[in-house]
Parts: sequence; C-alpha cells; structure tokens
Amino acid sequence: MSSSSLDLAFWYLGRGTGVVSLVLLTLVVALGIATRSGRPLPGLPRFAVAAVHRNAGLLAVVLLVLHVGTLLLDPVAQLRLLDLVLPFVGSYRPLWLGLGTLGLDMMVALIVTSLLRARIGVRAWRAVHWLAYAAWPVALLHSLGTGTDAGTPWLRAIAAGCLALVAAAVAWRTSTGFSDATGGRRGIGVPAAPHRRPDVLR
Repeated sequence: MSSSSLDLAFWYLGRGTGVVSLVLLTLVVALGIATRSGRPLPGLPRFAVAAVHRNAGLLAVVLLVLHVGTLLLDPVAQLRLLDLVLPFVGSYRPLWLGLGTLGLDMMVALIVTSLLRARIGVRAWRAVHWLAYAAWPVALLHSLGTGTDAGTPWLRAIAAGCLALVAAAVAWRTSTGFSDATGGRRGIGVPAAPHRRPDVLR
C-alpha cells in the first residue's frame, strides 16, 4: 500500500470511528436517562436493556480509542500527544478540538474510576459517573465543529438524530406515564440503587 493510500485509510477510519462512537455514546446516554430507576423499556426485559447499555458503552470506548489513535497517525490531522491531554491548546480549530479532548478526558476518568470502583466506593464512583452525561453534548459539539465532515448534511442529520433520541429519553423519563409506572417521579438527578457489577458505562 502506498503512503497516500495509507494516509487516506487513516483519514476514513478516524472519521468513521468518531461518528459511530458518538452514535453509541448517544445510545448509552439515552438508555441511562430512560432506565435510571431500573425500569425496563417497553417490550424489552431488564437484562436485555442492561446488556445493550453495557456493551454499547464498551464498544463506544473501543471506537474512541481507534478514533484517537488513527488521528495521531494521520499526517493530515497533525495531532500531538499534548492535544489529547490538555484541551484548547491545539493549532487546528482549538475550540472544537479542545472539546474533543475534554470529552476524552471525561471518558478516561469514567474508565479509571470504574476499574477502581471497589476501592473508591460507590458514592465517589457515581459522582464521577455523571460525567457520561456531560461528555455527550461535548462530543456532539466536537463532531459538528471539527473535521472535514463538519457542516455536511449527512453529519448534521446524524447529529440531529442523536439529539432527538436523547430528547425523547428525557421526555419519557419526565412524563406522567413514567411517573405512574414507577410509583412516583424520581427525577433524572436521583441515582438508582448501586449495581453489583462495576461496568464502565452503567
């Protein structure tokens, strides 16, 4: 494979993994909002919802690692290791790139605290775990503001679909039907009982 073909492969892989990771993170956040109280979704048993939530989160992390790794190897992107740690210091679109760095830092914090959940305790783990909800809008803005696909109709359509899914989850969670089914409104900010399994994005 020639150097130009390899560069093109990194370019496409970096773009694709970033977009799919955003879609999966959207699914994780929407499921987390809609089922925070442990209530299953209509037509799906509770274990199936939990499995989709967990596996989508793990796959989103894997694709995020591929997204970052391919962009580091892509000579066109010209990313530095520092750009992956400190937000808003990059030379290319520093604001939008910095949002991506911020989202990456949040995801790293989620992974590390999930691995150390038994040591730091459930309360501290849950406090950091709320970063999953903060990382989603940051990732959405990053995808819309940087890269060669920023502003294209297909990417805007995907972003609009992601936004609609999360909005629908919030509407379902705050609806009267949800409150009646769960025996009273609990609100999005009230944590559910801790799970025994320390999943990365649960």
